[in-house]
Order: sequence, then C-alpha cells, then structure tokens
Amino acid sequence: MKLQEWQFYVLLAGLSWGTYVPIIFFGGSEFGGKPASRIMAILCVGLAYFVLGVLVPIILFATGLQNWSDVKNNLTGNGLVFSSLAGAAGAIGAICVVFATKSAIGQANADGVPTSTYKVFIAPLIFGLAPVINVLVSSIWHPKPGNWANFGFEMPGWKLILGIVLVGLGAALVLFSKEEAEASKAKPTVNQPAKE
Repeated sequence: MKLQEWQFYVLLAGLSWGTYVPIIFFGGSEFGGKPASRIMAILCVGLAYFVLGVLVPIILFATGLQNWSDVKNNLTGNGLVFSSLAGAAGAIGAICVVFATKSAIGQANADGVPTSTYKVFIAPLIFGLAPVINVLVSSIWHPKPGNWANFGFEMPGWKLILGIVLVGLGAALVLFSKEEAEASKAKPTVNQPAKE
C-alpha cells in the first residue's frame, strides 16, 4: 500500500507531538532547573514557532514558491482571528507543558519521592485529554464560512462514550503501570541465605 501525502503529514505530526514532551523535559532540565530555566525553555519554543511559523511563510511568499495573490484577496477577519487563536492555543499548550514539568518536579521533591514520579503523568494526561476535548468541542461548535458563531448540539454515538471510557482507562493503566514499576524498584531486596 502506497503512503499517501496526507498520511505522511499525519505521521510527521504524530511524531512531532509525540516527541515534544520528552524533548522539552530534557531541554528544560539542561538549563539547570532554576526558575529562569523554564522561561528560557519557553523562549526557545517561541523562537522555533517564530522561525517555522513566521519566517518560513514569509520566505515562501517572497520567493514566489507560494502565490500571495491566492490569499490576499481572501483575507478575512475571522480567518486572521481564528488562525491566530489556533497559534495561541498551541503556544499556551507548549508553555503549560513547561510549567507542568516544573510543578511536577517540585511536588515530587516536596513529597520526598523520585523527581520523575509525577512528571511521567503529564504526557499521557495531555494526549488523553486532547482528543476528548476536540470531539466535545466539535459536537457543539459548527462554524461555517463567514459565521463562526454556529452552535448546536449533535448527540454523539455510543462510540464516543466508549472512546472516552477507553481513554480514561488507558491513561489509568499507563499511570498505574508506572506506579507499579516505581514501587517494585523501591522494595528492599531480601538477602538470600548463602548456599553451602
């Protein structure tokens, strides 16, 4: 089966988002763990957003690789506002991952447990919540061209309810298995009597 272009981009997006949390964990920890460290990590994320989200599109339009006239006649307030809100949502999510990591490490230190105890919960909870919230928002918000305020509830089928339960169960199993692994590491080893 041939990989289609849209499938390639789906895989690339999954790879990017799937590796984001561990990469930012490590990157932030490499700045020394001081309060300013998380701000430096946020600055680096912002620079990446700026390069990829601002400079690259400007270069594409300026070089003619993308035709500016295709969009300039169709610029709308709704398009500008909601595309910017999407960027803000992505940036806020990235910032929250940085602060969640710092807070989880601080809580682990306060509780006297290993620093990674709560940190490993972050990614499963984020990536478990995100699709559920996406579907719930899409169940009530149905924007149409020129009309962003088009709301109405569409009763989801049984698969949504089952999916939400399975996401919760999956997150719980991931977190439980992590706790179980940590607990087994903490158990003192029993000295076996020497064999004669």
